[in-house]
Amino acid sequence: MNAGSLVTRTLVPLAVAALVSVTATDARGQSDGEQTTPVPVVVSSIAATPDPGAVTPPPATDAAAQAPAAAPAPEPKPAIDIYGAAMLDMGFQVEQNNPDWFDVVRPSKLPSFKHEFGRDGHNFAGFRQSRMGVKTTTPTTLGDLKTTFEFELFGVGVDAGQTTFRLRDVWGQLGHFGAGQTDSPFMDGSIFPNSLEYWGPNGMVYFKNVQFRYMPLQGDNELVFAAERPGASGDAGIFAQRIELQNVQGRFPSPDFSTHYRATRPWGHVQLAGIVRIIRWDDLVDDQIDLSGKATGWGVDLTSNIKLGADTVHLGAVYGEGIENYMNDAPIDVATVPNLGNRVTPIRGKTLPILGLVAFYDRTWSDKWTSSAGYSRVDIDTTSGQLPSDFKRGEYALGNLLYYPVKNVLVGGEFQWARRDNHSDGFRVDDKRVQFSFKYSFSYKVGGQS
Repeated sequence: MNAGSLVTRTLVPLAVAALVSVTATDARGQSDGEQTTPVPVVVSSIAATPDPGAVTPPPATDAAAQAPAAAPAPEPKPAIDIYGAAMLDMGFQVEQNNPDWFDVVRPSKLPSFKHEFGRDGHNFAGFRQSRMGVKTTTPTTLGDLKTTFEFELFGVGVDAGQTTFRLRDVWGQLGHFGAGQTDSPFMDGSIFPNSLEYWGPNGMVYFKNVQFRYMPLQGDNELVFAAERPGASGDAGIFAQRIELQNVQGRFPSPDFSTHYRATRPWGHVQLAGIVRIIRWDDLVDDQIDLSGKATGWGVDLTSNIKLGADTVHLGAVYGEGIENYMNDAPIDVATVPNLGNRVTPIRGKTLPILGLVAFYDRTWSDKWTSSAGYSRVDIDTTSGQLPSDFKRGEYALGNLLYYPVKNVLVGGEFQWARRDNHSDGFRVDDKRVQFSFKYSFSYKVGGQS
């Protein structure tokens, strides 16, 4: 056998092996989802006879073909979170309050004179804190579209005292814009303590309102501007029986404008919020007396949460005029003032100055035990046109011990105290309660980033 024949018998099988190797590599790439086309290999005849002593190099291998294809990035998917809680509240009230608010602590709803709501001592029970909600996230070319729909069973307004459907949040947000009903930007809901009592500290701003908002800054530094649905309440006071006042009607020519800036840091956060609003009232009778008027309501709210390890300190201070309906528990925004020296306008309306304070401490004893304790108050600068029994000052305090036997289950007890002071008749009343609650929470999520 000559040298050429020997080389031919040696190289041809190697070339065939190389072809099989390339084809197998392409098939692995296709199994990872990458479409490849096998490159045809042509084995040509030997044109020259190499040196028999030379070492034959191994066949070249395509490193890119050997590497597995990169997995494509997962496509963002819509997500839905269905959540809620079933909650039972039971307790005993030592004194009394307006029966429409039998299971909450509101100083403004305590009696304005002795035994206004009957005898002291009431047992209460209910599940009005139970709630349910749905949150969705839908990817779009403009970012995530987020929506919230949440309701509870706590009746207010014309439904006060009832266990009935009540909307809390109906909200949509895309990018820097949002619309619907949710927390007012003037409010900082995060300073609400970890309490069993539903209504919460009377000295904090707490108002879910219909609004359109613009959020130029989001994240750790947050800036929000909003136009909110206006509203206010008035009290004729000692002039309530005057016929002239029966024809005076409130009017709101523009939205309430609110804003806040919030800085979040590892130690907690601080938020500064403000609001301005226009309130008008029109005398609808065309006679020699004109009781029409207008006022500007305004307010500034400074709040903060300070983290101390696993514990949190909640602080808040708000001051303004004519912002009572944004407060958690304050009765009226505008009151009457005698102006008897003016024959055309013998009665004026005045926005009431208000100061609200909040200080609470949430303590974590372990992964199963927590406590919360603190104090809050509201002080209103009442007018000489109000009734002696009208609300002037309210105080609120509580302390609790909560136990979490397993995830999503809460059992706890809480002592609650409140006080009311009237405008000028010297009447003061306290309220004390003990409440026990059982809460069972749930959350079910579907979709989202895999």
